[in-house]
Amino acid sequence: MNATRYPIGLGFLIGCCFYFQAAVAQDWSARSQSIPSISAVTEGMEKKPGFIDLYWDEKTGNLWMAVPDDEQELLYYPSLAAGLGSNDIGLDRGRLSPSQVVRFKAIGSKLLMEAENYTFRASATNPLEQRAVAESFASSVLWGFKILAREDHRILVDATDFFLQDAIGVANSIKRAGQGSYKTDPSRSAIYLSRTKSFPENTEVEASITFTGDQPGNYIREIVPDPKAIHLRIHHSFVRLPPEGFEIRTFDPRAGVNALTYFDYSSKVDQNLEKKIMRRHRLVKKNPGLAPSEVEKPVVYYIDPGTPEPIRSALMEGTSWWAEAFEAAGFINAFQVKLLPEDADPMDVRYHLVQWVHRSSRGWSYGGGVTDPRTGEIIKGKVTLGSLRVRQDYLIAQALAADFDTSLPEHQALMDLALARMRQLAAHEVGHTLGLPHNYIASAKGRTSVMDYPHPTLTLSADGSIDLSNAYAEGIGSWDKVAIKMAYATLPENRNEQEVFDQWVREYRENGLDFLSDQDARPVGSAHPETHLWDNGANPVEELKNVLNIRAKALEGFGPKLLPKGMPLAQLEELLVPVYLLHRYQVEAAAKAIGGVRYGYALKGDNSKGHQTVPREDQLNALDQLLQTLDPQTLAIPEHILAQLPPRPFGYNPDPREVFRRHTGPVFDPIAPAEIAAHHTLTMLLHPERAARLISQRALEPQQVGLEECIEKIFQRTWYVPATPGYFSEIKRSVDKLVLQHLTELAANTSTSPQVKAVTLAKMEELKNWMRKQVPNEFAQKAHLVFCLNQLERFEQNPSEKFRLLEPLPAPAGAPIGQLAAYGAEPCLVY
Repeated sequence: MNATRYPIGLGFLIGCCFYFQAAVAQDWSARSQSIPSISAVTEGMEKKPGFIDLYWDEKTGNLWMAVPDDEQELLYYPSLAAGLGSNDIGLDRGRLSPSQVVRFKAIGSKLLMEAENYTFRASATNPLEQRAVAESFASSVLWGFKILAREDHRILVDATDFFLQDAIGVANSIKRAGQGSYKTDPSRSAIYLSRTKSFPENTEVEASITFTGDQPGNYIREIVPDPKAIHLRIHHSFVRLPPEGFEIRTFDPRAGVNALTYFDYSSKVDQNLEKKIMRRHRLVKKNPGLAPSEVEKPVVYYIDPGTPEPIRSALMEGTSWWAEAFEAAGFINAFQVKLLPEDADPMDVRYHLVQWVHRSSRGWSYGGGVTDPRTGEIIKGKVTLGSLRVRQDYLIAQALAADFDTSLPEHQALMDLALARMRQLAAHEVGHTLGLPHNYIASAKGRTSVMDYPHPTLTLSADGSIDLSNAYAEGIGSWDKVAIKMAYATLPENRNEQEVFDQWVREYRENGLDFLSDQDARPVGSAHPETHLWDNGANPVEELKNVLNIRAKALEGFGPKLLPKGMPLAQLEELLVPVYLLHRYQVEAAAKAIGGVRYGYALKGDNSKGHQTVPREDQLNALDQLLQTLDPQTLAIPEHILAQLPPRPFGYNPDPREVFRRHTGPVFDPIAPAEIAAHHTLTMLLHPERAARLISQRALEPQQVGLEECIEKIFQRTWYVPATPGYFSEIKRSVDKLVLQHLTELAANTSTSPQVKAVTLAKMEELKNWMRKQVPNEFAQKAHLVFCLNQLERFEQNPSEKFRLLEPLPAPAGAPIGQLAAYGAEPCLVY
C-alpha cells in the first residue's frame, strides 16, 4: 500500500511547486508592472549621477537614491561636517564615525541596508563554512527603505529620512557629557545641497540637522546662540570598496604599526582564531622589487586652506617630513603635500586631509581616518588639529622667556617655539593616519620619533637666561623611518615574512632604537623607567633636576615683564601655571624608576633581552629627587610673585581650568598650588601597583628598595623635618597631611595587595606613635598634630569610610601641553 501511495504524493508535491512558482512569477510580473520606472518618478528632479545616482526634488526638499540592484558590498561612514565647538563634548568639525561594509538587499517592497560583520569571518573557500560563521554572528540592518521605483537594475528610494537621522550619535554624546537631553527636529532639518555630490567612486550627502532639548548644560550655553536648538551638519559617505590586489601584511607588535583585528573560524585547531594585520595605505611601485621606485599612485595629503599663516606653512612643512621616511623605505615621490583646492569637499573620501578646527577651549588634536574593515587598507587619512593649541604653546614660551619691557611685541623666539610645535604636531597626527601608534620611549633614545609626546627641551644659556631655540626637534625621526619600513617596504622574495621582520627588528635594536606604546606609558602605575608622555632625556631623574633648575630660573624672573603693556596684571595667573607646574610630567617619568622594570616587546626566538629591575642605586636616586619636589622651598611661590598677583579686575574672569583655584576668595591662594604639586608627586610614589612591585622586588632581591624603606624616606623628608614658623611651615603641614592622606588611601584601596596594606598600616602606626611624643611650641603645629591624630583614629575605626585629611583643589588643565583626546581613551586614533 505504501509503495503505491508514495509516487502519488511526490507527484502532488512537484505539481504544487510548479503551481507556486508560476503564481510567484505571475505576482512578480503584476507587481513589476505596478511599480513605476525611475525615470517616471524622478521627472523634473535634478539628477546627480555617480557611484549612487541621486535625485533632488526641489519642490519637497527630498533626496532620492537609485541603488544598484546587485547586492554588492560598499563602504559607508557618517561624519560631522560642521561641529559644536566644545572640546569637552567632543563633537568636532570633521569627526569621523567608524566605517561599515554594507550591502543593499531588496526584499519585497523593502530595501534593507545591512552592515556585514567582518569581525568574525571564515577565510575558507567552502561556502558552507562561510555560511556557518555568517549565521553564528549577528549583522546589523542600519536602515529600511520603501522601494518606490525600479529601472535598469536600479532601485529608487526616498532616502531623506535616512540622511536626516542622528547618524553619529550627537544626542548620546551630549547626554554622556551631562549637557542635556536632545533629539532631532525634522521641521528644522534639511538636506545641505551644496555639499551633496556624487562621483564615480563615491557619493557624498550632507544634511543640516537641528537638535532640540531642555535643560542644556553650561558647555552648550557658552557656545550656542539658543542652547535649546543646536544646528550641526552630518555628512554621509558611500564609497566603492578598493579593488583586489592589496597586499595584507601580518601585524608584529615590535613593528610600531597599528593592527586590524578579526577572528577567522577557518583557522586550524592548532592556530589562533584571532588574526591581526597591519593598517596601511596601498603603495604599488611602478618597478616592482627591492630597488627604489616611483609609485603608481602617490599618497597625497591636503592642508586645510582655512588655516591662517604662518601656521599653514608650518603644517605643510611638518606633514612633508614623511616624504623622507617613504624615500628611505624605497618609494620615490610617494608622499606629497598640497593645499586643498577651494572647490574640494573636506569630507570627500578622495582627499587625505589635515583639518584646522576651532573650539571654545583648548583640546586634543588627533589623527585617524577610514579603513577597509576587510583588509586594513587605509582609504582616507584624516587629521584634526585644534586651533587653540598653538596659542597655548605660545603662552608657555611667553611664561618662560618673554620680556615685553625690552622686546618688541612680536617676540620672535616665542612664535618660533609655537610654530616648531605645530610642525611636530602635524607630523605626529599624520603619522597616525599612516598607521603608526605612539612610541613613548623615543624621547629617551634621543628624540627619535615624532610619534612621542614631546615636552619642550629647555636649557640655560651662558648668561643664565632660558634658551628656547631647541625646544622641539626638526624633521622626521630615525624610528619613524623604521616604522614606515616595517609597514611599507617591499619584502624580499623567497623569504619568510617573520624572518624578515626578525632581521629588521635586530637591526633597529642594534642601532639603539626601541618601541613601547600607550599601555606601557599611560597608566599611573606603569613600570618602564624610560617610557612616558611629555618627558625628556635618556635619564628621567637627571632631566627632572634640569627641569627644576629651569623652573627655579623662570620663577625668579617671573613678573609683569611677561605681559604686553595694557594687559591686566591679574593675567599673570595664566602664565604662572605652566611655570609652576613645569615639572609635573617629568615627576611622573622619574617615579617609574621606583619599582621600575626595563623590558621590550619579545617574540619567541628573537633573542631579545629579558626584563630587568631598575638597580637599587637608581631607584634611591629617583626617590631622593622626587622628595625634593615635596620640599617647602621647592613648593613655595616666591614672595615677589605673590605681591604681583592682584584680584581679577572687572570683565576678566578666567577660565577656572586654566588657573589655580583657591580657598581664599578673590585673593590668590599661596598654599593651594603647593598642595596640588605635592599631591601629584605622592600620587605617583604611593600608587598601589608601584607599592606591590616594591614588595615583590624586595622578595626576589633582598638588597632592593622595599616599600617600608620608601615610606620611611618619605617620613624623613616630610613629617620628621622640624617645623619652623612662617610660609614654609604652613606648606610643610599641608604636605604632611597629604602623605597621611595617600597612605590611608593605599591601605583602604580594594586593589591594594594584602602585604602592601600590612606594611602601610605598620608604618602609619609608627608615625602615630612619633606624633604622640611631640611637644610643639607653636600652636599651629599643635593643632596640626591634634587634627591628624584625630583623623587617624577615625580611619582605624572605619577604614571603608571616605577619608579626607586634605583634598587638594583640582589641578589646572595640563596634558597635552597644548591640551587633550579624543575621542576618549585613545584620541589620536579613530578608524
